[in-house]
Amino acid sequence: MATKARTNVYIDETIKNEAKEFLKKYGISLSNGINLLLQQMVQNKKIPLPENIELITPDEEDYKLIEKTKNEETVSLDEFLKL
Repeated sequence: MATKARTNVYIDETIKNEAKEFLKKYGISLSNGINLLLQQMVQNKKIPLPENIELITPDEEDYKLIEKTKNEETVSLDEFLKL
């Protein structure tokens, strides 16, 4: 059996509660659900996202705009519409 490591992560409380309720229907704990997600990423070497999601790289303008808003910077509508 694999050794378990304790870790702390910050998760949106609403998402956490909804995920717990969803996983509960399948008899899976939140911890095991997160482990399943991580195992899939490692085995498949990709994030399990729908195929129609376009990945962006840090040098793209979209990425820079997202990073600005993550830092709670205001982005003008004109700047957003340039994309």
